[in-house]
Amino acid sequence: MSDHKLYLYPKWLRVWHGINALSIIMLIATGISMQYSNINYPIINFKYAVPFHNLFGVITLINYLAFIVINSVTGNRKAYKLHFKGLINRLIKQSQYYLSGYFKGEPKPFPVSKTEKFNPLQKVAYVTAMYLLVPLVILTGLALLFPEVIIERFLKTSGIRLTAIFHASLGFLISLFLFIHLYVASVGKHPFRNYRSIITGYHED
Repeated sequence: MSDHKLYLYPKWLRVWHGINALSIIMLIATGISMQYSNINYPIINFKYAVPFHNLFGVITLINYLAFIVINSVTGNRKAYKLHFKGLINRLIKQSQYYLSGYFKGEPKPFPVSKTEKFNPLQKVAYVTAMYLLVPLVILTGLALLFPEVIIERFLKTSGIRLTAIFHASLGFLISLFLFIHLYVASVGKHPFRNYRSIITGYHED
């Protein structure tokens, strides 16, 4: 057990993270099942995939709104504040660590602290996911749930079709983020330590 422990993840954030993780996984599974409903053995039968996708989409919307509100009234919002001065150099330095420094046993260039939960690459990825990809996937999902609000045609193409393609593309990017997130969380001397921290609330070096 490490002697250096930081309480970085309050209970509300851990509960939100758990609900968000389950919802995203279910949305990916049901979304793939809907996309490839013509094959013999989709992950989930189409007649169940559609209502479950809608259900977890609504849960994701409510959970996201809760995140925005609570994050705005607590100190956690500071973790997502980008500092653009010198950002490129910090991103390059962190990338070099992931690509080679980590495998050579070099120290982390941006160790976790009470004021900086995320390294530069993580921060850019989380800000992009939480403040761009997730809102867009929610908005396009709502539009598909209420297709009467979608422009009928755009540049001679069905508006619904374009919205569906955009929605699926956003879902793919969020899926990619999820897999990278799971991998990066395992980087370190103890691969499961970061997973444990989101349960206990304590980050250990």
